[in-house]
Amino acid sequence: SNFTVSILGPPNAGKSTLFNRLQCKERNRAKHTSKGNAIVSSIAGTTRDRRECWGRIGGTEFTLMDTAGIDGDRIQALAGKSKSEKHALERAMMEQTLEAAKKSDLVLLLWDARIGVSQDLLITARWLRKLGKHSNVSLIANKLEGDSWAHDEDSIVMENLRDVLRLGLGNAIPISALQGDGLADIAILIEKLKTEKEAKYNQENYSTDTTTANEISENNSGKDGDQKPLQIAIIGRQNVGKSTLVNRLLKSDRVLTGSTPGLTRDAIAVEWDWDGQLVQLVDTAGIRKLTKRMQMDDDSIEDQSVADALRAMKVAEVAVLVLDAKELFIQRQELAICNAVLNEGRALVIAANKMDLIEMSSTYTSRDFANSVREQIESRIPILRNIPIVPMSCISGKGIEHVLPAALDARNRWARTISTGLLNRWLAEVVTGLQPPYVAGVRAKLKYIIQTKGRPPTFIIFSNVKSFPEPYLRYLTRQFQDSFELYGMPVRL
Repeated sequence: SNFTVSILGPPNAGKSTLFNRLQCKERNRAKHTSKGNAIVSSIAGTTRDRRECWGRIGGTEFTLMDTAGIDGDRIQALAGKSKSEKHALERAMMEQTLEAAKKSDLVLLLWDARIGVSQDLLITARWLRKLGKHSNVSLIANKLEGDSWAHDEDSIVMENLRDVLRLGLGNAIPISALQGDGLADIAILIEKLKTEKEAKYNQENYSTDTTTANEISENNSGKDGDQKPLQIAIIGRQNVGKSTLVNRLLKSDRVLTGSTPGLTRDAIAVEWDWDGQLVQLVDTAGIRKLTKRMQMDDDSIEDQSVADALRAMKVAEVAVLVLDAKELFIQRQELAICNAVLNEGRALVIAANKMDLIEMSSTYTSRDFANSVREQIESRIPILRNIPIVPMSCISGKGIEHVLPAALDARNRWARTISTGLLNRWLAEVVTGLQPPYVAGVRAKLKYIIQTKGRPPTFIIFSNVKSFPEPYLRYLTRQFQDSFELYGMPVRL
């Protein structure tokens, strides 16, 4: 009985603005916080992937989807067989839009009422009619700020609203997605269609066996609605294979991939069931240095993409940093990303992609490569010693099966709660191994230790001094990591 609404239309009609306006921010924050606002820009073609979240208008909740803009060239690319990179990208974008249209109970066909019925709008309406979505499409006339246009029957806007009737999709609903005007009519439409769908669903699935119904209700209660997924953010520099890794894990072409740097813009969250474990993968844009981003003409879009990627990392439980293995050495930007993950208190797993481009032999194996990367990271960020590293290849698929187990193990260690008794036994052993130093002429005494929270692991040591010298604190942290296997994450003592 889930109700799905997708927003389609020509480029630069305001689809992402309406998407942000209709999404249920409270529910997205409370349960699946990797689903945030879509990137909005005045540049046509900003949105590329299909983005999903929970929507709400009034008291009605539904699944909401944002899509790439539709025009004649992209529809032709969907039907064509050209192998050029540009056509392949446009075809992939249209395939995502097509999937959104097929899954929808209601398509909001958005258009700029100030421009009128363009050729792109005519082609889009014709395309939807061929898909059999004629009865599920509602025309939305956007960018109608204020009401001065409504008082002049001869205005260009009123003429456009009359002209759009020739599409055969009924009267258009005038709105302003930017200011939130006119959304009441959309709310009435969604509530009406959702109620009709629920009534039809209940009628088709009606059963007089109340016992069976109660058993089903009991078995399903608290599972789908309350179970929080394992949240994983796939992060890294541009063109290292993040989107390809997501598609490999999902075993479907869910997100756009290609050799063009900066192809991914929005952080796309995808949920699926992995061996009974609910997982939410977030594909993010490549993160470049600020100085390199400032050299681009559309740096505002890339800045928003990077901010979206960092937001996804901040709300994830585990960050999977994808490296380009063929470069052999970890880059300075990747070390900066590692530090950002640590500062946010997330668990970190390294995925070394493109291992198929490195020559392996009996004397140099993928394990040797992983150890080399681990040593490079440890020499620069000591807290990340023994970090989990998964050598893999998205092209051949080798090693992909180890990514999710490594992420799940990291999350379990990151969220672990250690008993106070075990902590204090550990503290007694550590103090015996190396006596605390003198602080301001007084021998430091470590009285006891408690865990204040997990996620990330945080502990308080009670002592007769206010602070320890940094070398001794590093010694305690190192011993703590070794004893409780808290590798690849910050340990806050």
